[in-house]
Order: sequence, then structure tokens, then C-alpha cells
Amino acid sequence: MALIVQKYGGSSVANAESIKRVAKRIVDTRRAGHDVVVAVSAMGDTTDELLDLANEVAPIPAPRELDMLLSSGERISMALLAMAIHSMGFEARSFTGSQAGMITDSQHGAARIVDVTPVRLREALDEGAIVIVAGFQGFNRDTRDITTLGRGGSDTTAVALAAALDADVCEIYSDVDGIFTADPRVIPRAQKLDHISSEEMLELAANGAKVLYIRAVEYARRHGVLIHARSTFSSSEGTYVLGEGMKNPREAEGADMEEPIVAGVATDFSQAKITVAGVPDVPGKAAEIFKIVAKSGANVDMIVQNVSATGRTDISFTVPKADAAAALKALAGEQSEVGFQNLVHDDQIGKLSVVGAGMRTHSGVSAVLFEALSAGGINIEMISTSEIRISVVLRGDDLAEAARTVHTAYGLDGESDATIHAGTGR
Repeated sequence: MALIVQKYGGSSVANAESIKRVAKRIVDTRRAGHDVVVAVSAMGDTTDELLDLANEVAPIPAPRELDMLLSSGERISMALLAMAIHSMGFEARSFTGSQAGMITDSQHGAARIVDVTPVRLREALDEGAIVIVAGFQGFNRDTRDITTLGRGGSDTTAVALAAALDADVCEIYSDVDGIFTADPRVIPRAQKLDHISSEEMLELAANGAKVLYIRAVEYARRHGVLIHARSTFSSSEGTYVLGEGMKNPREAEGADMEEPIVAGVATDFSQAKITVAGVPDVPGKAAEIFKIVAKSGANVDMIVQNVSATGRTDISFTVPKADAAAALKALAGEQSEVGFQNLVHDDQIGKLSVVGAGMRTHSGVSAVLFEALSAGGINIEMISTSEIRISVVLRGDDLAEAARTVHTAYGLDGESDATIHAGTGR
């Protein structure tokens, strides 16, 4: 008998019928002899709807009260799911994040987990109950307030519970059959991966892949949690995310197969490019610029600095579109101090990333990328690399076609279109 943690996202519990479908899957897992702990998100678009409602009554909602409001969505879905399981003849108990022992820091809206003390969950499991936990939320010991974990918080909740309970596997359910070589909505011929390393998954998640959130993958990697990404809407086997030293549960004993050079292609439409033009080409100016950007709260991704021939240079960088206005305002306020000439904002870009651990040992990966883009007449504006990733910034209008071209160039196309069961990717 195994201990299995399952996580179901908003699209999986969007309505009463969906909740009953999820309840049946959970009960089937219990009938198979396994202990089950479930982390559940709010129904459908509930979190976004609550956020919109908060913004209607208050232009800047108080962070504490906003967390109280947003955390209610998961409480609704956890109670309904427990009721559905009860109706099938099985004992189920629902717990809020605080009742489950999910201890966080005090940062409302983006709290980080500092400890998990699942005493009540262990008691419920020992008594034969199926455990349902509200995802996305926790509790701060010092302030005794409810906190929320931010986007992807339910994924992180599930992984944290799996680590604390020493679960055999953490199954994360969405509306696609696992992790694909690319987003099937962008590249229909993307193939489902049998498994992927946590290192590769971190790079894909950080660069636009939406099936798993980066915080959850990082937590799993640190704590040795085996993730199994699956679909709520089919019985298809999904994709295992393997940490260092982990064996693929489906792999034959003693098998030693060589990994593919490229695991996947990620696309990201959420970035904007800011160019600080005419910066005095003297030591310390780049540091000044990025200190200003950091104080604005913007998170910088890619950076390019032009070679200077006139005593002035241009520095371009990308940030999330949501952070661009704050970064521009902060820079404009320090223009005379820094001494740059002007700012250019471009939110019509896209980022394409190629990820694969095989890049460490195989040459020519970058040549394939650049040749494919050149053959398609697609211009590259910025380039960034890591040990197992190459990212390029392109015109946003070119991104989808570029991704399809590159996916084909690396031999990643499948023989048929991938199946998408709903439409959100979560």
C-alpha cells in the first residue's frame, strides 16, 4: 500500500460534475488499497473572480483581508469534494491550510512555506479517512493570520504535503495528459514525455511551460519528491519528474537508456523589453540601472548591452509585462542621476527556449536552432543561455511559427496531434 498525494486544479473541479468525476478517481485510488491525501484548488476561475470583486470595492485591497477573501475559494472546493466522496460511501475529512499545519512566513499574497506539521492529517489517515486539504493557503504563527502562496500555490501545497508525509508519489492533475515537448496549443504535434529530469522541468517552467509551477518543482527537487503529472480527464499514464538519483517507476530494472538531447521547447508571451538608451559608458552605470529596477519590484530576465563606440551605450533587458510600468516609472525618475538619454518600451516580444540536459555533452544544438530560425526568416533580438537551455527573444507575431519550426528541426514532432481535454493548461 502506498501513500499518494493528489492535486487537482481549478479546471478539474470547475463544477459539480467535475467534482464528482474527481471524487470517483480519488475513491478508485483508495479502493486500490492506497492512502490518499488531496490538495485542491478553487473551482474554475473563482480566484480571479474574487480578485476582481475585491478590486471593485477597494482600489488597493488590504493584503490581510485579500488573503482572507481569496482563501475562501479553496475552502468551498475542499468541502464539496469531501461531500462527494462521502456520498460514494467513503470517509473524507477536509482541512484548511492552517488545520493541515501549513506554516508560512507573513508575506500576504506571496507567502513561502517555512514548515509543515501535518499532525491532524496523520491522525485522519490512521483512522482510514481520505484527507482533503485546501491548497494555496497557510498560516503564520507570529501574526496568527491566514496567508496565500500566490500563483501555483496549490501545486506547492501538494508537493509540501508529500514531502512532510513522506508520500510515495505526488500526482498533479491538469487538463493535459502529462508534460509535452511543447505546449500542444501552440504545437499540435508535440509529444508526451514518459519522464523528464527536475532540472529540465525547472528550466521549462521558468521559461513559459505552464503544466507545473516552478516553485513546486523546486520544492520537489529539494525534498526528493517524485512528481507524476497526469490528466484528470483520462486514464492515460502521465509524465514522471525525476529528481537526482530517482528511477523512472516504469523503467525496467537495470535499463540504462540514453536521454534525448533536447527535452522540450517553451514559449513565453508574458515578457516586455525595456531599452535604456544613451547610457554613459563608464563603470557603475549598469549597477545603478539594475538597482533602480530591483527597487521597483521588477524581476529582470534577459540582459543585453551594446558595444560602445561613442562613449554611450544601450542596455536592454526583459521583465514581466506586469512589472514593466513600475520599472519604467522608477527609471524615468532617476534619468538625470544616471545620465541616460531615453527609454524605449516594447511589449510585442516573445521568448523561445530550447531545453535539454543533453546539451552538456552534444555539440551543434545552438546551430540547429539558429539555422531553423534563419530558414524561416525570423530575426533574433536577444540571446540568453544556461548549461541546458538556449533562449531567444523574437517578435511576438513570429513566436508560434518559430516554435513550430524549431520543434520540427529537433525531431520532436509526433505522428498525430496531442489531446487537450479542456482549455486552460491547469
